[in-house]
Amino acid sequence: MRVTLVSRIYDPEPGAASFRLRSLVRALAAAGDEVTVLTTRYGTARSGADDGGVRVRRWPVLRDRTGYVRGYLQYLSFDVPAFLRVLLGRRADVVVVEPPPTTGAMVRLACAVRRVPYVYYAADVWAEASATTGASGLVVAVLRRVEGWAWDGARVVLAVSEGVASRVGRVARRTEVVQVGNGIDTTVFSRETEPGLGATAVAPGEASDRPHPSATSPAGLQDLDPYLVYAGTASEWHGAEVFVEAMRLVHRSHPDAVLVFVGQGAQWDEIAAAAATLPDGTVRMLSRVAGPEAARWLRGARASLASVRPGTPYEFAFPTKAYASMACGTPVVYSGGGVAGGQILASGTGWAVPQEPEAVAQAMRAALDAPVDEAERTRLAAWAREHVSMDAVAGRAADQVRRAVGRARRSEGSAA
Repeated sequence: MRVTLVSRIYDPEPGAASFRLRSLVRALAAAGDEVTVLTTRYGTARSGADDGGVRVRRWPVLRDRTGYVRGYLQYLSFDVPAFLRVLLGRRADVVVVEPPPTTGAMVRLACAVRRVPYVYYAADVWAEASATTGASGLVVAVLRRVEGWAWDGARVVLAVSEGVASRVGRVARRTEVVQVGNGIDTTVFSRETEPGLGATAVAPGEASDRPHPSATSPAGLQDLDPYLVYAGTASEWHGAEVFVEAMRLVHRSHPDAVLVFVGQGAQWDEIAAAAATLPDGTVRMLSRVAGPEAARWLRGARASLASVRPGTPYEFAFPTKAYASMACGTPVVYSGGGVAGGQILASGTGWAVPQEPEAVAQAMRAALDAPVDEAERTRLAAWAREHVSMDAVAGRAADQVRRAVGRARRSEGSAA
C-alpha cells in the first residue's frame, strides 16, 4: 500500500517524535509498503530517498530562535503547505499524521476532499499540555476543539500510553483508540558504541565512552567526569529547573561534579539564567545534538535526569529521555509526579523522588557516590531492549495503519 506520513519533525532532527516515526516508517517499508514522508528542511537534510528507499519530501518552514518548529506562525508555515501537499500530491492509500493538532486538522480536510483515510499518532494531548504553559482559557478551549476534531476524523488514533489513550477516548467518541505503547530506538540508544566514533578502552566499571568534540560540544567538554546529564526538551511541563537548584546543593559536597543540559525548550533561557548563578563550569548548556551524539552523552554519565512537573494535567506522560538513558545502560534520576516514578522504581532502573531540590540533590549525590558497574549497565540496557524497544511499538503501529486501510476499503465496498 501507499502511505504518506505528515510531520513537522523527522529524522535526522533530534526528538522523540523523530525516532518514533522513523521506526514506524522502517516497519512499513520492510513489509513492502511504499512510504512518502512530508516533513521540514532541517540542517543539511534535503529531499530524496533515504537508506531504506523511503521518499522524504522536505519543505522550508519558520523556526523559533532555538531552531525548533514551535509557535503559531511556525506551525502555520508547515500546516498550510502540508494541506496543499496532501491535497495535490500523489494519492495515498492512507495518511499518518503527527501532532500538533493544527496539522491533524489540515490533514483531515485534505483527506476528506480526496476520500483517503488517515491515522492520527497521538504522542500526547496538546490541549492539556498547553494548560500547563499558562495559555489563556480561550486558547486552551480552541486547541481542545481542534484536537478533538482531528481525532474524530481518523480511522484510528494511535496512543503511546494508557494515559494518552484514556484522555483521547473521552473526547474522540467516534473513532477507535489503540494503545501501541512507547519506546526508544535501541539501534541508536544502546550500550554498544558505534564503530569509528571515538570509543576508548576503559577499566571495568567505568563508562564505555565519552562524548567527543563537535560543533555542539566544545573541546574539553568530553573529558568531564563525573557528570550528570539532562538530554532532551525542557518545556514548562517538565520542571527541569529543579535540577539546577539541586545542583547548587550538590556542589557543596561534590565540587568537581558537572550538570550538563543537552537540548532545547521553552524553559531553556530560564534554566541558563539559574545556571549562571552557580560557580563557573558547574552547569553546561549545549544545544540539540543528533541521536548518536546524545547516546554518547548518556553512556558517559553517572546518571541521566528526567522530570514531569507534578500537579498538572500532563502527569500521565512518561519522558522518553528516560527510556533512552535505560537503553544506554545509564540509571535515571526522575523528579516529579505521574506514572513514570513508579515504573522506574519497579524496574530498578533508577531513583524517583519528589520535585524538591533537597530530594533531587540526595538522589544525584547517590548516583555520583556509587556509580553503577558494567554488569549493572548491561542489565539496564538489556531490560530496555526487552521492554521499551521501539521496534515492537513500530510493528504494532504499522499493523494498525494497515488495518485502517483494510477497514476503509471494506467500507467503500459495502457502500458501493
